[in-house]
Amino acid sequence: MKKIFYGFTWRIPSEKKTVYLTFDDGPTDAVTEWTLAILKEYNAKATFFCIGENIAQNPELFTKVQKEGHAIGNHTYNHLNGWHSTNEEYVNNIVLCEEVLQDFSIESNLGQKLYRPPYGKVNPKQFKWLKKNGYKIIMWDILSADFDTAISPEKCAENVLKNIQPGSIIIFHDSLKASKNLKHALPLTLKYLQENDFEMKSIKFALEPN
Repeated sequence: MKKIFYGFTWRIPSEKKTVYLTFDDGPTDAVTEWTLAILKEYNAKATFFCIGENIAQNPELFTKVQKEGHAIGNHTYNHLNGWHSTNEEYVNNIVLCEEVLQDFSIESNLGQKLYRPPYGKVNPKQFKWLKKNGYKIIMWDILSADFDTAISPEKCAENVLKNIQPGSIIIFHDSLKASKNLKHALPLTLKYLQENDFEMKSIKFALEPN
């Protein structure tokens, strides 16, 4: 995947001890609220790749994500798999989510619109459309796999803690499906990062001009 699609952001190399926490699939009642509370406890900023339909269902919660200083990204309106959708359907779903974001007056992140493809799957034509329309495509180098109900919470935490390095983009999910693993792994991750003097920044921070 990395070789096929040059231009995806998989990690952000840095000499500083900075990592980028990201959360997909929200906002979700209770789960996103819990996530925001623990991020605040550790003074951590993150990037939330939101599903448009979930934003529409949880507008106050989505507003809270913004007010607490986290960056926002587009994750399609209905969590579409690019490999299993027509190009027209996929693009229209991205645009629909973007319209929801604009309804909430989401400003572009320093000139960059952030996007993460659901399941990490997008075909070449969809990729070209995204780049042409100014999207910064954010992937990850650390997959917690919190969404996988077949793995234990301990394994989920291990997936993250054994792979952290400066510039890592870590992916969690603020969804009901992921909540059991998330609620075990995220506190351990934040504690580890704090104890080892890592800064936890949003992707927007990485895009700021020097």
